[in-house]
Amino acid sequence: MRALREVPRAVWLLACGTFVNMVVSVGFAFVFLYATGPRGLGAGAAGVLVGAGGAGLVAGNFTGGWYGDRFGHRRVLLCAAVVAGVLLAAVPVVPTPALYGVLPVAQYASGVQRAAQSALVAVIVPEGVRRQAFAVVRAAANGGFTVGPVLGALVATRFSYDWLYVGEGVGSVGLAWWTARVVPAGRGGMSRRGRSGRGEGVWDALRARPAVLVLLPAIVVIDIVYRQQYSTFPVFLADHGMDARVYGTLLAVNGGILLCLEVPVAVVLRKRSPLRVVGVGLVLVGAGYGVLLVGVGVGSAVVMMALLTLGEALYKTTATAYVADQAPEQVVGRFQSLYAGASISGVVLAAPLGGGLYAVAPGVVWPVCAGLGVGAGVVVLVVGGGFRPRRPYPFPPPGAAAPSTPPLLGAPPAGPRRS
Repeated sequence: MRALREVPRAVWLLACGTFVNMVVSVGFAFVFLYATGPRGLGAGAAGVLVGAGGAGLVAGNFTGGWYGDRFGHRRVLLCAAVVAGVLLAAVPVVPTPALYGVLPVAQYASGVQRAAQSALVAVIVPEGVRRQAFAVVRAAANGGFTVGPVLGALVATRFSYDWLYVGEGVGSVGLAWWTARVVPAGRGGMSRRGRSGRGEGVWDALRARPAVLVLLPAIVVIDIVYRQQYSTFPVFLADHGMDARVYGTLLAVNGGILLCLEVPVAVVLRKRSPLRVVGVGLVLVGAGYGVLLVGVGVGSAVVMMALLTLGEALYKTTATAYVADQAPEQVVGRFQSLYAGASISGVVLAAPLGGGLYAVAPGVVWPVCAGLGVGAGVVVLVVGGGFRPRRPYPFPPPGAAAPSTPPLLGAPPAGPRRS
């Protein structure tokens, strides 16, 4: 397929390394069991440890792009991956009290690595190909994480939880080694403006791109809504007589749809207005939770998960590429960091907000989720021009005349395109 052939070879190779790394990056998913099992912590103390690690991950995503703009995205990715790998591999020999410092720092480094990788893809891929490129990397990550938890559970039960962290540490260092080989040192560095410190600052750039300022809060809202499937949703299923086997099957539906559709969807819709695609995706996520208002059963749960996953396939890749396309050269990393942090904010916020509401008023959770999701999508659609005819995406090639009037909120800023 021609659209996929346009994705640079370095991105395909980076996706291969991401797949392998994600297969072994399951330690954090087992932290609670590890803390309450081999480490002998109580549920409350284990919850604090998990929360601290999640906060570190989100903080790393928010700040990784700042480092990349200053020191180079490739260099930051390599350093962060090595730091995370060394700390994770050392977990088995770290005293239990020290875990409260080691795991959050390791997760912070993992977050920096994630943001740096996203920015690295953005700078080595030309505009107009980024949707396909991000879809390829995301598909590799999703594929790896589909396999990883199954293997992780096998290793933990047959051998030891310790090996999960050793494996994840080795995988993180291995990703650094692989990235150093497949991405040349001259690529993924800071821009000339970044080196000199001159050029448009990140806040000035955001103010000049109000659509991005609207999109980022919408992504925070939808991530909190989307991640209810990992917290309140399984409790809801259990309360209605559906056990862990049903929940596991639903997660398999999620992974299967993503693996089959995410790349084709990105290719087919690559010339569509990005904010329209994102807006429809957010509406579908909200509509998925709305299905639970119709009735409770396996059928409605499957439809709900299918809508959530289709919405994810529409909005996540497209929004990532859109933010990259909107970023001036000197702040690509910071734009990607803002998006990366917003896109996983639910890791910290979803469970306490959703769980607290479910404990007080369980019947209110799904109407709220549906309303927030659909509302966020409608806002993005309005900002992107709604359903009014718009000029196709991608935008005119270099040399095209700049508009004489201010662009619509959903349109890119005037000026030369970056390659």
